[in-house]
Amino acid sequence: MLRLAGAPNIAIASLWVDTLRQAGFDACLQRYFLGSAAGELPPDQCLPEVWLTDPSQEAAARELLHALQHMPQRRWACACGEVVEGGFASCWQCGRPMPG
Repeated sequence: MLRLAGAPNIAIASLWVDTLRQAGFDACLQRYFLGSAAGELPPDQCLPEVWLTDPSQEAAARELLHALQHMPQRRWACACGEVVEGGFASCWQCGRPMPG
């Protein structure tokens, strides 16, 4: 087994593992329950980790994981002049939908 990455929390680690599995990689989540030991153990040693079962898939798995970790943020300018960032499909200033 090969450690691919440490995650900041269980939710993100689960998302990464699920995405890797859907892409055909045999990935697993380690340290799922270790967060409850933070305080008795150093907190940075209790974070969840993403592991890969087949080391021969490392390059492709790291490439996919890098793409997940560095997804571009959507940013668009509304006709009213407001700049809308993130996953919003309509302007929070005037309510217009994002242009196609």
